Amino acid sequence: MRVIGLNAAGAIKAVMSGLVITFVGALISGVGSIFNPGTMVGLALMILLTSLAFNAMMFLLMVRVEDPLVPRAMFGILNTLLFFPSGSVYPTQAFPKWLQYISVIDPFTFAVHGFKSLLLKETGLVAIWQDMLYLAVFAVVALAVAVPLFKRTL
Repeated sequence: MRVIGLNAAGAIKAVMSGLVITFVGALISGVGSIFNPGTMVGLALMILLTSLAFNAMMFLLMVRVEDPLVPRAMFGILNTLLFFPSGSVYPTQAFPKWLQYISVIDPFTFAVHGFKSLLLKETGLVAIWQDMLYLAVFAVVALAVAVPLFKRTL
């Protein structure tokens, strides 16, 4: 249960900051679709699932690490490596084949697609259900693998 509690606490912090950043960013950039109730629900779900997926991924990667500096360094490197093939800067169709394969399993790709669809294309939940499903499955699988690896000592 401690593993679930740690991930839930991280997800709560991520959701709170994600909501603030999303709304402030949308207001600054002039994205008016954010006030649509369907978009608000979709954004809240995407922020929740994205935070759960990334918390679970980081927990899985760091479950056995003892040095407190390693997670910071690892997250910085992973953030850069996973952000580039996500399609946020360049369309994934323009990537070489090997990078397209990475983008297919990259959780950032699904988060970016979902947020772009909701905020820029003004679509609804129907257009992003696959992104939400992938992020949810990714979070569950990462937690399922991490739980047996978690140290049960003080």
